[in-house]
Amino acid sequence: MTPTNWGTYLVTQASISKGRSTPEIVRAAIDGGIDAVQLREKETSARSRYELGLELRELTADAGVDLIVNDRVDIAEAIGADGVHVGQSDLPVSVARDLLGPEAIVGCSASTVAEARRAEADGADYLGVGSVYGTSSKDVPEAETGVGPERIAKVAEAVSIPVVGIGGVTADNAGPVVEAGAVGVAVISEITAVDDPVDATADLAETVETAKNLEHRE
Repeated sequence: MTPTNWGTYLVTQASISKGRSTPEIVRAAIDGGIDAVQLREKETSARSRYELGLELRELTADAGVDLIVNDRVDIAEAIGADGVHVGQSDLPVSVARDLLGPEAIVGCSASTVAEARRAEADGADYLGVGSVYGTSSKDVPEAETGVGPERIAKVAEAVSIPVVGIGGVTADNAGPVVEAGAVGVAVISEITAVDDPVDATADLAETVETAKNLEHRE
């Protein structure tokens, strides 16, 4: 699968999983129809992320789901992940590409059109744009939170690579994000923190698919 085909994207965070393990959440998301999983778990050691990554690599590979590693190019390479996602303060996209090779998926976070254009020029395969509605799952500068579907539309119009909306996205508000031009949405709490991650993933996927169909008819 490629970012163009993504609709739903899970970013892992064990600290809000109600005591369930990250592999449990990922299995549930896979059962619910997730398209991509990003190994985040910033609170843990590199060794722990590596060992967890090996387990997630097996789960996602068996399911045909893309596995992306947040920030850590070395861990992505070590576990044979499909790619890496970097932020504005991480290794540059071009360096990640050089290290992982032309076949790897390299994503980049962007909150402005300028950042998005720069990431595309540097060779990013997709953009994570947000925080769309604000988020409680990670620290985001005030100027970069609650940018809304309007920012998604501006970025999507400015670049030719896929855009994924992230930040405060739920099944109830994902539709406008996709209708604004995103190929899909990335979530943490909407899947990880709920009682039934399978149903939550399925509901989110249905919302995204419905919005894509509406966009294509227009």
